[in-house]
Amino acid sequence: MTSTVVTNIRTLVTNDPALGEGGPLGLVHDAAVVLDGDRVAWVGPAAEAPAADSAHDAEGRAAVPGFVDSHSHLLFGGDRTAEFNARMSGRPYTAGGIRTTVAATREASDDELGRNLTRFLDEARRQGTTTMETKSGYGLTPEQESRALRVAAEQTDEVTYMGAHIVAPEYADDPAAYVDLVTGPMLDACAPYARWVDVFCEKGAFDGDQARAVLTAGRAKGLIPRIHANQLSHGPGVQLAVELGAASADHCTHLTDADVDALAHADGTVATLLPGCEFSTRAVYPDARRLLDAGATVALSTDCNPGSSFTSSMPFCVAIAVREMGMTPDEAVWSATAGGARALRRDDIGRLSPGARADLVLMDAPSHVHLAYRPGVPLTSRVWHRGRPAGA
Repeated sequence: MTSTVVTNIRTLVTNDPALGEGGPLGLVHDAAVVLDGDRVAWVGPAAEAPAADSAHDAEGRAAVPGFVDSHSHLLFGGDRTAEFNARMSGRPYTAGGIRTTVAATREASDDELGRNLTRFLDEARRQGTTTMETKSGYGLTPEQESRALRVAAEQTDEVTYMGAHIVAPEYADDPAAYVDLVTGPMLDACAPYARWVDVFCEKGAFDGDQARAVLTAGRAKGLIPRIHANQLSHGPGVQLAVELGAASADHCTHLTDADVDALAHADGTVATLLPGCEFSTRAVYPDARRLLDAGATVALSTDCNPGSSFTSSMPFCVAIAVREMGMTPDEAVWSATAGGARALRRDDIGRLSPGARADLVLMDAPSHVHLAYRPGVPLTSRVWHRGRPAGA
């Protein structure tokens, strides 16, 4: 194990209020960070930094924790360029387009799925993402779903079983039988590879009772619930997430006052907002300001998928959240790092303080505010993941 001191950092976001100023961001100015193996060993003023085996001069750049992307769908074949083009020409987004990807994914080999996943994880890491959750949901048979999760588990720790993405085409006339499959043989085949269970609770996908059955069965198998909730319309998803103690309710676009209150008083259920989806579907953005003012914990994520949000860029989502969703730059950066860690129930990521995993992003900018101030500009200068420079 070797240690590295990253010094001459203009502004360091620690997400530890005990270490610095700026509220939850814990900002340290003229800072240094010591990475020892795969952990953060020391954080503080550069003038007080201890010696290390090697040194890296940040040259006045800002540093932030690696982004934590807690919601993506990266296990798929094909793409949906034609659908996107048609939607941008006036066709509305519905859940049904997923079936196109299901057909292509079933045709893809394990090797193709694995190469695609590697490509997207590398693409995201180049933009500063050091933790990325991903889901099944484009196979919709026990064999297809379990092989997707097996491929995912080879490359990421955060793997989600989502056989309940839509009703499989073969069960279009008998959705109850499909729910039985998802909660029975498919779950048995998939549970060994996953940490989470998810369901798309929405018109055109699964109603509240079906979603409850899926999440309850998954929880009985040791999987932790999360849920696609209230994306396209008002519905029972958020209330169900809070009731079942889900780690996150994702999308949260259409909320009643009761939904907001439930999230604000939830014990561990994070509201994960996915602005790339609204951007790519020309839909109304979720009201982050409303949630934050009520006291809810908010995370930002890309929802990277081939249909409704084909971006892996967390900086892009930060910029949209500030411009369109009422978040301050500080709130958006916290939500894209520490918020994502909360949504994954992790305390070792999303922060830069002693004991955390050594995931650090240097920016070609003097402040984290530039993530929103300079939208679309590639600001990632260097990334350390588990203490090693990305690509090393």
